Amino acid sequence: MNEEKKKAVTLLKTSKGQIEAVIKMIEDDRYCVDIANQILAAKGLLEKANLKILEQHIKSCVKDAIVKGEGDEKIDEILSILDKYFK
Repeated sequence: MNEEKKKAVTLLKTSKGQIEAVIKMIEDDRYCVDIANQILAAKGLLEKANLKILEQHIKSCVKDAIVKGEGDEKIDEILSILDKYFK
């Protein structure tokens, strides 16, 4: 596993802990604004993890496909993901 994937796994594990904490906060009937802030923090970590995975994909799979003259499909995949990301 390369460094970018390791970073993504770390971010995902951290977000998992935050999500578990959010569930406990809800079960403990904690203040709603505090819960909402924790959800936003977890969402931010998930987005960062996603960007790390996409960065790795672009630097490896997409780059290799372009070198082989077969990059159109990979580029379309990235554009599709970006379209979802920005909606």
